[in-house]
Amino acid sequence: MTRLNKLIALATVALVGLGSITESQALTATTTFGVSAVVSSGCAVTALPLAFGAYDGTVNNASTTVTVLCTLGTAYNVGLNAGGGTGASVATRKLTSGANTLDYTLYTDSGRTTVWGNTVGTNTVSGTYALAQAPLTVYGRITASQSVPAGTYNDTIPL
Repeated sequence: MTRLNKLIALATVALVGLGSITESQALTATTTFGVSAVVSSGCAVTALPLAFGAYDGTVNNASTTVTVLCTLGTAYNVGLNAGGGTGASVATRKLTSGANTLDYTLYTDSGRTTVWGNTVGTNTVSGTYALAQAPLTVYGRITASQSVPAGTYNDTIPL
């Protein structure tokens, strides 16, 4: 064999050897693994303050929003209790300043005809959470002709 033929033969053997190494290294093994998640049903509720501003003896209306954020498809029911004023009820809540009170009412409708209370199925707001849920509006009214001394009157409504 000539020197050129020997080099070609060695190069061929080297290439064949490399090819078999590459093929054996290219073998792959496969498997699978499970993936899971648990989505729990639940809701979170937030509310902005309701500020009536200055009361001058005339009807004073104000509104605020309550936002309900739940797991998609979760049923919710939002009730508002009587608040912290002594002698308050859901029909007549009490803003207080020391021993003095200023009556007000919270409603579910802009016409202020349906009192918002905390008896499920009677005077609460319920629904099923969906995408793009609109905030719930709370409508408040302080009635006219209440004779109260000057002061800052407050109440808290737990949700």
